[in-house]
Amino acid sequence: MKAIVTVLGKDQVGIIASVCALLSEHNINIEDISQTVLQEYFTMVMLVDLSDCTSSIGEVGEALELAGKQKGLSIRIQREDIFNAMHRI
Repeated sequence: MKAIVTVLGKDQVGIIASVCALLSEHNINIEDISQTVLQEYFTMVMLVDLSDCTSSIGEVGEALELAGKQKGLSIRIQREDIFNAMHRI
């Protein structure tokens, strides 16, 4: 199964490293990544593969949300099919 991870918040050192480390802890592979900084705001979207994930998507979501709160960021994960359905015009 594939999922979309989004990260939003004030730019700071180590955002990409900390998100990637957390995903690696759960054996989640990053297939594609796009990130940008708009003035002082950091945005990142990642396509990840959960095929070998060692946790449920709910557990990963909770871990990402907690890590985001600790850094003042919004970090969310959503299954790719749900993400696509929500963004279809």
